[in-house]
Amino acid sequence: MSQLSSETFFAALPVFVEFEGVANSDNYRALPADWALATADIVDSTGAIEAGRYKAVNMAGASVISAILNALGNNDLPFVFGGDGAMVAVPPSGVDKARDALSAVQAWVGEELQLTLRAALVPVADVIAAGLEVRVARFQVNTDVSYAMFAGGGSSWAEARMKEGLFAVPTAQPGARPDLVGLSCRWNPIQSRHGDIVSIIAVPAGTGNADAFQKLISDIVTLAAGEEREGHPVAAEGPQIGLSAAGLSAETKTAPKGKRFTHRLFILAQYLLTVGLYRLGLTLGRFDPKAYRQDVARNTDFRKFDDGLKMTIDVDPDRFRQIEARLEAAASAGICRFGLHRQDSALMTCIVPTPLSRDHMHFIDGASGGYAMAASRMKKHMSAATAIAATP
Repeated sequence: MSQLSSETFFAALPVFVEFEGVANSDNYRALPADWALATADIVDSTGAIEAGRYKAVNMAGASVISAILNALGNNDLPFVFGGDGAMVAVPPSGVDKARDALSAVQAWVGEELQLTLRAALVPVADVIAAGLEVRVARFQVNTDVSYAMFAGGGSSWAEARMKEGLFAVPTAQPGARPDLVGLSCRWNPIQSRHGDIVSIIAVPAGTGNADAFQKLISDIVTLAAGEEREGHPVAAEGPQIGLSAAGLSAETKTAPKGKRFTHRLFILAQYLLTVGLYRLGLTLGRFDPKAYRQDVARNTDFRKFDDGLKMTIDVDPDRFRQIEARLEAAASAGICRFGLHRQDSALMTCIVPTPLSRDHMHFIDGASGGYAMAASRMKKHMSAATAIAATP
């Protein structure tokens, strides 16, 4: 593969438009060996969540994506948001900039959010040497936004090596700050309209069951599709406009210390202007607050595939029981491992380079633990199953 085609790998990927396509291996292409995976997560995110700091945890996870996209000057890269962390695949020309961005993000998260972010930069060549692949697909949410889906086991391998301390990126010097322009946290929690906001993680159990796992994914997606908007937590007209104190505080901290007061005033002024325009049914130039809310609903990543299915969906109790029963049956058959977490609302963290364009991106997670708690429950189930298997 030539350097040029390697650099443009993601832009040249064909897209698929029906989410069921995440289970179709034909939609995926192997990430070039000269790329790298920038991966990061919050240490003891469960403890932070239990302390009521999930807004900060989400902001920290999204900051990894924001910092790397800004550092490379490219919003069209493969990435995935995991609630308490994130992964971004970077081309060879961006590896050094991504490393610097990860270093600066670690310093910012530690000093401003009082959380510990660990980070690693894992060469895809090392993933391949371990006998795995990083396979990438491009799911087109709409004509303006698409999200990367990952398969092949490579991203999970990279995350595991990061947690072992391998390929670690050191924290930058105190006071170092990443470029987080566009990162925002301006929406109030989004209440369930049907019963529960359910965060789901389901990953394959072992090898040799790819067909059965694909069938499981198809079944879960089909069950969720029976709900309004396929279980989307955000109504078609968009979320209610609101600005929480926690969101305002977190976004204010993205600005340099000497500019925070003016940045805070700017956020408040922008919010009040948006509310006023919306209530009066007015537009300002090319900015239409009603259309913007609808775009927010269209552009969210409420479901994804990252070596397994991740969904944060709004479902009624009966549908939840059906989904849980299907997952339990698959787990009993040795097809998958899974974790679920139920809550009454969802949180949204956003990357909005400019509200005048329609390619702004919005990351959804459960408001009281979401993916992090689902992952924790999956690990507990695994530990319990291992202990039972070891009992004579």
